[in-house]
Parts: sequence; C-alpha cells; structure tokens
Amino acid sequence: MNALTPEILQQLAAVVGDAFLFSDLETRQKYGHDQTEDLMFPPAVVIKPADTHQVSQVLKIANQFKIPVTAIGAQTGLSGGALSVHQGIGLSMERLNKILEIDEQNLQVTVEPAVITQVLREAVAEKGLFYPPDPSSQGSCWIGGNVAENAGGARAVKYGVTKDYVLNLEVVLANGEIIWTGAHTLKNSTGYNLTQLMVGSEGTLGIITKIVMKLLPATSHNVLMLVPFFKAEQACEAVSAIFKAGIVPSALEFMERDAIDWALKFVDGVSIPITDAVQAHLLIEVDGNYPDVLFQEAEKIMTVIEHFDIDEVLFADTEDQKNALWRMRRCVGEAVKSNSVYKEEDTVVPRYALPQLLSGIKQIGNKYGFQSVCYGHAGDGNLHVNIIKGNLTDEQWNTEVTKGIREIFELTVSLNGTLSGEHGIGYVQKNYMDIAFNATQLKLMKGIKDIFDPNGILNPGKIFPDKM
Repeated sequence: MNALTPEILQQLAAVVGDAFLFSDLETRQKYGHDQTEDLMFPPAVVIKPADTHQVSQVLKIANQFKIPVTAIGAQTGLSGGALSVHQGIGLSMERLNKILEIDEQNLQVTVEPAVITQVLREAVAEKGLFYPPDPSSQGSCWIGGNVAENAGGARAVKYGVTKDYVLNLEVVLANGEIIWTGAHTLKNSTGYNLTQLMVGSEGTLGIITKIVMKLLPATSHNVLMLVPFFKAEQACEAVSAIFKAGIVPSALEFMERDAIDWALKFVDGVSIPITDAVQAHLLIEVDGNYPDVLFQEAEKIMTVIEHFDIDEVLFADTEDQKNALWRMRRCVGEAVKSNSVYKEEDTVVPRYALPQLLSGIKQIGNKYGFQSVCYGHAGDGNLHVNIIKGNLTDEQWNTEVTKGIREIFELTVSLNGTLSGEHGIGYVQKNYMDIAFNATQLKLMKGIKDIFDPNGILNPGKIFPDKM
C-alpha cells in the first residue's frame, strides 16, 4: 500500500471540494474508532463524498495509486469493521443520507447508506409498513452498516436479518465502476447472487451507495412478557421448548442476572423487582393483528415455561411499560461498557445447543479467570458474551483471555455454530477464522476478494487471518 502524497490529496480535493477533505488530527481521530473496545486507528485523511459519482472518482484515484479505503458509517460497530488499520482514506458516507423512495405499491424502499435505521423504520411505519430488522443501536446505526455487517436484532427470530430484506444494491467497485447487483424483484434466479455476496462483506468488495429493500405490512398488536428463571441454563432450555410447542415469537431475548442488574442501574425510569435467587430472564414478545390470537399464544407460552423453575412473570400492560423493558434490553451493551473494559464476542449456535454453550462459557471463564456477562437473541441461538476485565492484569487480559476466547469459539463451532451471528468478523475476530473454516474455504473467499479488489485497497486488514 502506498502513502498519500500532496499531489494525490489535491486530486481528491478536486473531487469532493476542500470543505469535505480533512487531514487534521482531531477529525482523523474522531473517525478513527467505532464501539469496538478502546481501539483507535485514525485514517490519514477523511473524505466525505456527496453522491455515487464522487465515491466513484475517489475510488478511481485510490485504486490507481493503491491507497487503502475504509468506508466509515455511524461507527456503532463491534468488530472493528470501520477501523482504518492501514490508514489511507477514511471514506465517511454521512452525506448520503436520504430516503429516496417509499414504494407503497410494491412494498419497497430505496435508501442511501447513511439513513439511520430507526428513522427508516419510523418513516415506513407512517405509511402502515414495517421494516423488521432492529439492531440494539437502531437509534444511531445506519442502514449501510447494517447491510455491510448483515445486522440482525431482536425480531430476527421471526422476521429474519438484513439480508432477508435486501433486493438490490448500487455498488461502486474498487476501480470506480458503478454496478447494480440484482433487480427490484422478490424472486431472482438469474446468475450468481451478487446482492447477497455483497451483504455482510464488510466493505471489502465494494462501497454500497444505494439500497433497495422489501417491506412488510405493519402489525397492530403485541404482547410482551418478562420471565425470571432461577437457573440460567433452564432459561436457555425454555427457548427451544417454546418453538417445539408451535409458537414463533416475534422476539425472544436472554439476559443473565448481571446484564439486567447493570442495565437497570444504567437506565433511568425503569424499575423491576428481582428476587436474589433469579439468575436470568427471558423477554418474550408475540405480535400480530388479532389480540385474541396473541393472548392464546401467550397462554401457551405460559404452559411451557411453567415446567421450569421460574419466579412471577411480568406482563407489560402499557406501551410505556413495553418501551421501558425494551429500553432496558437494548442498553445492556452500553451498561456493561460503562462498568468495565470489556471484549464482546458474538457467538451463535442452533438454539437447542444454547444451554451447552452457556455452561461451557462459564467453565472456560473459570479456567482462565475471567467473568462473563451473557445476553442476546436467544430465539436465534445468538449469544453475546461480554468478557469483563475487572481486576485482571494487562498480561492476563492480553494472553489468558485470548486463549479463553479461542476456546469459546472452538466450543461454539463444535456445537454446529459459528463465530458471529450479526456483528461481523472485522478486525478483532479475523484471527479466529481458522476455527470456522479450513484452508480451502478461506482460499475461496480470498479469491472472491481478489476478483473484486485486485489491488487490495478496500478495507484491508479485515476478515482474513493475518496468516493464511
């Protein structure tokens, strides 16, 4: 990779204008981090293009001179995907922030990448439509980042993740060429699926500039309950039992005791009585258009969970109470971060294996001397593992914990799971990829990367292990 020279900077400034090219240290540091631990990798320059054409021109210059380019979104990522680990150009997409069209006839929406996820959800809701993916950071994360990481959220258990809603993408390739990857259709068996290849590629194959997504009709009612369990493993066991009973909740979230305690301290205006013996909670939602049906489903869920060792179930009676419970759940990650330095791992297994995963994580923590706080989208088998530094020395944090994380991933894969359910691989998980994939699989992926980006300028240092 080459360094930026004054001549190259002059060419880039001619594309975006001097007002949208920044080389001062303060701006570079502002765009040099996301929510991944305390990592900081400032780009050599920050550029803010206005449209697809400017993105194309920037990439043509970067490709010609072999300058690294890292797309930067809302900086809410948890795997270091937006970190400019090889400096170069930090390509902030913040000016591409428009909802271009809500097609009410075809139930589709076309957006630019910097549209905030919650803003999109609210805009389509005003027209009686529903965009289901709802990451915990939906109030600040952007749709472009959701696509790049294939983000999920609480309601993925019933409605699916980001990839299930992406129909077509406008993408700028590494050489500056502009393509559409698919079609604005619900079915498409025409050649290789470039659209789905791009989803989850973490900015390593191209820069996404427009996104066409399908929508659903909005539902009108939901029932939300918080179920306290005296044994955390039983909370995990109950997840599979609910599905086996024929119920598909719209959300089914797991929170360990520490997670909910820390969240309650972190969030104002939420108070939930919890007896000392409670180890975990499930937050369960069913939704639809017919209240009678929903109450029948809630009753059926009650008959399932009553076979476990539970405390009194809380039913959210009002919208305010529902919002408070969701606010508590969505801020768990922030609450943990406010208490300690931590590493967050994004494990996912078939849901029936959740009890084994949780038990194994605790055993590994005991072996290596670290505390973990677990929570996540249990209905998907997606467990977020927050490893707390606490009183660990830097030596223990950098060596023993790393060994423990590898064992957690090995356990996850042995349970037919994988390394990430929704956060992506990015920078911090790349050297564990050999656990999930053999040399042939990694070579195939790297070959795809080389075809799209032969000079290796797009988000280098991500996804692939340092040693291949």
